[in-house]
Amino acid sequence: MGVMPDVWIEKMAREEGMIEPFELGQVSKGKISFGISSYGYDLRVADEYKIFTNVNNSIIDPKQVDPNSFVDFKGSECIIPPNSFALARSVEYFRIPRNVLTLCVGKSTYARCGIIVNVTPFEPEWEGYATLEISNTTPLPAKVYSFEGLCQVLFFEGTGPCRTSYKDRNGKYQKQVGITTPRID
Repeated sequence: MGVMPDVWIEKMAREEGMIEPFELGQVSKGKISFGISSYGYDLRVADEYKIFTNVNNSIIDPKQVDPNSFVDFKGSECIIPPNSFALARSVEYFRIPRNVLTLCVGKSTYARCGIIVNVTPFEPEWEGYATLEISNTTPLPAKVYSFEGLCQVLFFEGTGPCRTSYKDRNGKYQKQVGITTPRID
């Protein structure tokens, strides 16, 4: 298994619709960069957010998420409260090939401000908009810019296709749209 270079990512995006919309090259002038990079793709965060709030003294329970734990917000900038987090979604829609697995890591611009991004791997044959978890680890409010780069997706190609893909398992987050909170089947 090896990390895939930009020419492979471009080919898969253009021929297989792996990333839509796809930005060839890095867009960075006056923005937090997004688009293709040497061995990955810097995805953008959309302008839809679910900001965690503790107004109702809720407990975060992955088996039963209280919708009152989040405030829906739409805008060009999102302010994440101190020591809190928000959920968001990617601008890009992904279609992962059967022999590929991705890992996603935060961008250094945000990491240097105490903003950490957590995205679970995109498994073979998963498709959808990525749900992004953005943590503000600082004691101050933190700003995230919509439609700009948030994190980098790295693509790893296996030596062959996997036995059972996410699609084969009827994964519960398959073809998700919008921001998807935890589900238990």
